[in-house]
Amino acid sequence: MKLLPKQYNHLNTEAEPRQIREAIKIYGTHEIQGSKSNPEILKWAKECRLEKIYTNDDTAWCGLFMAVTLLRSGYTPLQSYDALRAKEWAKFGIEKKIAELGDILVFERSGGGHVGYYVGEDEMAYHVLGGNQSNTVCIVRILKQRCMSIRSVPYNKKPNNIRAIYINANGEVSKNER
Repeated sequence: MKLLPKQYNHLNTEAEPRQIREAIKIYGTHEIQGSKSNPEILKWAKECRLEKIYTNDDTAWCGLFMAVTLLRSGYTPLQSYDALRAKEWAKFGIEKKIAELGDILVFERSGGGHVGYYVGEDEMAYHVLGGNQSNTVCIVRILKQRCMSIRSVPYNKKPNNIRAIYINANGEVSKNER
């Protein structure tokens, strides 16, 4: 596991939500360029029972990242091919208007969609912890105007630390996650 960038150190002390804890455990996982695939990412597919349809890490894996972190958190994620399609995550959980820690954000992008977790925001962008962001599990800034859906996991009891988090606008804004 790689260390989180300094401005996200607050995530190391957050006991909840579980899906963020699970995502941090695999922070820094990256795909292997070319014909080989990262065996860890392929294990995620097997764990989610998607190994027959997800066979290499050249295939977009932001949805697979969501499925494995939610499964490890005790939730039933999207199943089959839907789990691999970013925009399908706009059907998961409970619709919201305002993003908070651990919420699922679904974005429009050239050629499809992207999905990841809200870990903060600045005036222009959401700070998103997700997979297949520059071919890695990392945090990027994505323009708020690209967000097409905000979803909350179906908590039995919403954790007390679920809140909006405001962070300085450091770094470039992602334009096309892959």
